[in-house]
Amino acid sequence: MACEQISYRKSTRVGIIGAGMSGIAAAKQLSHHNPIVLEATDSIGGVWKHCSFASTKLQTPRCDFEFSDYPWPQRDNSTFPSYLDILHYLHAYATHFDVLKFVRFNSRVVEIRYIGGGDGRETTNLDVAAGPGEFGPLLSGHPVWEVAVETHPSKTVERYGFELLVVCIGKYGDIPKMPVFPPNKGQEVYGGKVMHTLDYSKLDKEVARELLKGKKVAVVGYKKSAIDLATECAQANQGADGQPCTMVIRTLHWTVPAYWIWGLPFFLFYSTRSSQFLHQRPNQGLVRNLLCPLLSPVRKAVSKFIESYLVWKLPLVKYGLKPDHPFEEDYASCQMAILPENFFSEADKGKIMFKKTPRWWFWNGGLEFEDNTMLEADVVLLATGFEGKKKIQDLLPQPFSSLIVDSSGIMPLYRGTIHPLIPNMAFVGYIESVSNLQTAELRCKWLSRLADGLFKLPSIEKMLDQTSEEIEIMKKTTRFYKRHCISTFSINHSDEICEEMGWKCWRKNNWVLEAFAPYSSQDYGEED
Repeated sequence: MACEQISYRKSTRVGIIGAGMSGIAAAKQLSHHNPIVLEATDSIGGVWKHCSFASTKLQTPRCDFEFSDYPWPQRDNSTFPSYLDILHYLHAYATHFDVLKFVRFNSRVVEIRYIGGGDGRETTNLDVAAGPGEFGPLLSGHPVWEVAVETHPSKTVERYGFELLVVCIGKYGDIPKMPVFPPNKGQEVYGGKVMHTLDYSKLDKEVARELLKGKKVAVVGYKKSAIDLATECAQANQGADGQPCTMVIRTLHWTVPAYWIWGLPFFLFYSTRSSQFLHQRPNQGLVRNLLCPLLSPVRKAVSKFIESYLVWKLPLVKYGLKPDHPFEEDYASCQMAILPENFFSEADKGKIMFKKTPRWWFWNGGLEFEDNTMLEADVVLLATGFEGKKKIQDLLPQPFSSLIVDSSGIMPLYRGTIHPLIPNMAFVGYIESVSNLQTAELRCKWLSRLADGLFKLPSIEKMLDQTSEEIEIMKKTTRFYKRHCISTFSINHSDEICEEMGWKCWRKNNWVLEAFAPYSSQDYGEED
């Protein structure tokens, strides 16, 4: 391969792609390196800005979703903030810590090239990616990644050189996951309007209401976005002229009205050290390996206890919405949705209806199902998710693009942040927990200290073994393991991160929220 001499318009040590929640957290923790944050849009906020509806709310109380050094102005355990509250909080955080000065808005990454080795040559040798058994320093003194950035509206392209590149574009948004249909049964034969939630979220509130008002609407899906959409549809169709909204459901999931179960706070069941002791976790040792199978009846009893409350509290049986799988599987895959207060009251009024089917397709007037029944629909809204892994695979060059997702469909990230075979690159926001903000912040602290050389990573082989063990645990816990959720062993996950940094962790409300490091907080921009 011929050598190519590269000159950079911009060069700095650290680059961050994305200014959502994870990108802003990364910028704050790496601020002493003066990072460049490349944001494709004109604002921070990520999915909270660009993929939210009027009714979108946080799934956890605000006190469980805050940065360790920046509490909410009004901190309580009873309210679920709206997406606007989240955006205001994130902007206030970025302003308080002077992070916005690092952000380059309207700067879309169009190409990434690996030029490691210090000689400016592009390489696609997997042996280079794997290294000699050790993961090299994140800040090596010379650019490792070249990033081409298109600036809007000028359409000019600038090239940046980064020693460390932090990818924070997230799993949601940008690329909608669209259903695949048999020939002549796709949306081309349908006479109405089809819209994915990604496009719906861009509509003005009044425009969205007019789209739904007086229309027969089908919402495909049964996760949080679909539930919010159905509720908005019902609210837009109040009165005698209102039409019902039908939810088309392939896979049922457990839904929760509030964080109380039979009068007990929900965190007692899965978010304390004692409750997570019941569950398998990485590096648990011989005794726990022998003990975990014996604790299986206790885990099942906890799940059944919660299920009994939900079946009693909600009309799941009445509407055929009781899942066949245990509650624990939805919790272990971070798919537990908090219901809007009026969801089932609208169903009782006939404004929300349900159709469970494994397969469906279009006909001219609406949707047809596998049981040969048909549904008339003026509008079909697809709450079918996003192609988050394809988004990152399209961004990375080979061979790294084929490495980022393993054969089981999971991103095998050590500590949820580093791919052992991809040098000088980190990923934040790709593992899930009950509080994604706290999960992302702690991993950004870990990444910052790793970049500063305050601790060393284990060998590549040991990191691969660790990620493989985590994936195997997730596979044993839930059939929905591809979401890479650590909720049943999140405290242990955070403990290990703290120990790797040499920190002594402490708990607050049963969460590992912060830790004390054995070095000066002033050196690294930390609050005491």
